[in-house]
Amino acid sequence: MDVIERIKKQLHDHPVMLYMKGTPDFPQCGFSGRAVQILDQCGVDYAYCNIFEDPELRESLKSYSQWPTFPQLYIQGELVGGSDIMLELYQQGELQRLLAEAAPKVAES
Repeated sequence: MDVIERIKKQLHDHPVMLYMKGTPDFPQCGFSGRAVQILDQCGVDYAYCNIFEDPELRESLKSYSQWPTFPQLYIQGELVGGSDIMLELYQQGELQRLLAEAAPKVAES
């Protein structure tokens, strides 16, 4: 499977997908850390991909999305944007609406 097909499969299989630097437990840049905080605040399940573990995917994703930086958040296969856009949408309440339509809530513990 070529890298574009892998990206399409990830986006199809995961209603909320975050391509980031590092992992949610160990983000490797401040913007990725902010993206994780925003998603955690929304309380939704999401998948992630550490772009440092797959250089071919990292470079191909820039072309696929026409978005040169990371993190990149996708909801229902559509690019939402990076952490600045996520924060703006979160503050407006729009991100919560998009996420509620796409993903189940994380179980309360």
